[in-house]
Amino acid sequence: MTVDAMTVDETTRTVTPARAAAELELKREEFRLAVRMGLIRTTPLPDRDEAVRDRGGGRARAPERRPVERAELDRLKAAPDFPDGLRERVRAVGAGEAAGLLSITPDRFARLARTGHLSPVRFYLNRYRSVIWLYVAAEVTSFGEEHPALLGGRLPAEVREREAAGEDLRARNWRSRHLALLLRGTDDPWVRAAAVASLLDPVQVAEVVDDPYERGHLDRLRPPPPPGFPVSGAAYEVAERLVRADDPDEILWHRVSLALALDEARAVCQAPRPGERPRPAATEPEVVPVPVSDAGVVRPSDVAPAGGPVRRPAARARARRGAPPPGRAAARAPGVRRPGLLDRLRRSLPGRTGGGGGWGERRDWG
Repeated sequence: MTVDAMTVDETTRTVTPARAAAELELKREEFRLAVRMGLIRTTPLPDRDEAVRDRGGGRARAPERRPVERAELDRLKAAPDFPDGLRERVRAVGAGEAAGLLSITPDRFARLARTGHLSPVRFYLNRYRSVIWLYVAAEVTSFGEEHPALLGGRLPAEVREREAAGEDLRARNWRSRHLALLLRGTDDPWVRAAAVASLLDPVQVAEVVDDPYERGHLDRLRPPPPPGFPVSGAAYEVAERLVRADDPDEILWHRVSLALALDEARAVCQAPRPGERPRPAATEPEVVPVPVSDAGVVRPSDVAPAGGPVRRPAARARARRGAPPPGRAAARAPGVRRPGLLDRLRRSLPGRTGGGGGWGERRDWG
C-alpha cells in the first residue's frame, strides 16, 4: 500500500474528537466523561504517541483528545437507546442533585459519599477553591435501588463510627477510577508504571525507583492531568493534593504496585540513557492470570490493557551485589530489586493525613 493510500485510509477510518462528539450528539464535557468512563474507545496516534515514546520522551495525548474509529461510532449509534441512553450514562450531577435523585437530604448523601458508598467520577474547584465532587446519575440511582435501607432511618453504627473518625474516601475512590482509566488505555508497561507513579509524591517515587534514568523516563511518560486541572496558583496546589495518595495504606499499595510494574517494564526493555533508544530485554515475560485486589485500590495488573492479556515477568533473583557507586544507581539485571523491598516500603511510610479529587478544561479539546 502506498503512502497516499495509507493516508486516505487513516483519515476515513477515524474522526476527530469534536466530530465524534457531534455525531454522537454529546456535549464536550459529556464526550470527555464518556471516554474517561470507558464508554467510548479512542485510538492512539502512532505518529504522536508511540513514535514519540519510542524516542524515549514526550507525553502521549490524553484519551479524550485521540481520534475515534468509524467502527466505534457505528457501534454506539447502533444501540437501541441511542442517543438518549448514552447521554444518560454520562450525566454527571453534584451532591445536591444526587441527593434529590435518592430523595434524601444533601447532608445524608454527603455522609454516604464520604464513607465510600458512592464514588465520584470527577471534580472541579469553584471560584472559592472549594472542591465540588460530581457523580454519575445512573450510578446514584442504581445505588438507591440496591441499598434502600441506607436511604431512611438511622445510619448503621459502622457508618456513624467511620464518619466520626473523620473518614473521607471520596478522593481515594476517584483516584482509583482515574488509575483504572489510565491502565485500561495502554499496554505499554513503562506507561503503566508511569500511571502508578503519578499517584505518588516524587519523594515516594524516588524511594522506590533508585535509578535516576528510570525516574526521568517515568516522568517523561507521566500521564496528562485530568481535563480542567489548574495550571498555577493556590487552586493548583489544592488539586495537586487531590491526585496524590495520602493514606498510609494507599501509599503502601501504590509503592508496591510501582515496584511490580517496574519489574514488568524492565523485562520488556530498559529505560533509555541519554542518546539511546529503549533496549529490548533478552526474554519475554510470561502471561499469568490477573490477580484481584480486595483492598479497593487498582493495581497495574488489575486492569487488562487494551488489546491483550496482562503480562507479568517470570520469577527473577532479588539480590544484588555490592552498593552503587556514589552519585549513580548500581547496574543490575532486568527485574532485580533490593531484598526486603516490602519491609523498606513499610518503614518509610509517612503519618496519616487527610484526603481529597479536578476536571473540565478547554485547552485539551482536540
